[in-house]
Amino acid sequence: MPQSVTISVPATSANLGPGYDCLGLALSVYNQTTVTILEGDRPHVEPHHPMVEAIAALFFQQPDVEEAPFPFAWSIQGDVPQSRGLGSSVTVRLGILMGLNELCGRPLNKERLFTLCAEAEGHPDNVAPAVFGGFAVASKEQHFRFPVDERLKAVILIPEYEVQTAHARTALPESVPHGDAARNTAHACTLVAAFATGEYERMGADLEDFLHQPYRRHLVPGLFEIVHAGVTAGAIGGYLSGSGSAVACLTTSGDPDAIASAMLQELAKTGANGRTIIVAADNTGAKPIPGTA
Repeated sequence: MPQSVTISVPATSANLGPGYDCLGLALSVYNQTTVTILEGDRPHVEPHHPMVEAIAALFFQQPDVEEAPFPFAWSIQGDVPQSRGLGSSVTVRLGILMGLNELCGRPLNKERLFTLCAEAEGHPDNVAPAVFGGFAVASKEQHFRFPVDERLKAVILIPEYEVQTAHARTALPESVPHGDAARNTAHACTLVAAFATGEYERMGADLEDFLHQPYRRHLVPGLFEIVHAGVTAGAIGGYLSGSGSAVACLTTSGDPDAIASAMLQELAKTGANGRTIIVAADNTGAKPIPGTA
């Protein structure tokens, strides 16, 4: 049995506007989680972290896992920022799950890892693209994956401030007008069709959302203005990534640098600082780094 392994997990951008809690996109920016077996018989985790301990306990509870719980150390590094709506918590949970699975001889397949991670995370729209890569349509019951052409680029604006997911959910109303729900359903369906067919240029208006972004806009001042600036500079459209604070604009033929500059200029008008990254989709998903096991 190997003693240590490092897992690379991509960032994810969830919701994509109207796909609240069901659509997600894996991005070519990563965190690397290393899991190393420690000596001793008493199971424990170093450093102590409730999230890591909980996902490890869930892994060892699975009937197909024959190994008894063992002590391990873990560490994480990479470029996925915390609390920005880019799936940082998934990179931890999935990294630990896949790391333990590798160290135990892969008793669980990717489908099972997805189910366990989604159960712990509570957001299958982030977990599915992190596990399988590409563009994902996901629920707790099932998921679908579509590969994404390399010509589609995402310009991600990352403000200096965080938005906690739990806080962002408290901003949502208990109900929304029937007309808004109907329009949102139409947009989500046509957005999925655009990704399924590769007709990305047709999805601009379909990124508009009526379920969560209007109620969260105060958490990211200038949200709609930032998206508009990106579109004016050549983006197909844009949206709040996850619950924020990151804002994403998608493009195929526009100049990503010009789009990034326009988004940053609009953010500056709100008095906040930030940075941008320009990334493609990741079509592979989480994987062990060769030579680390």
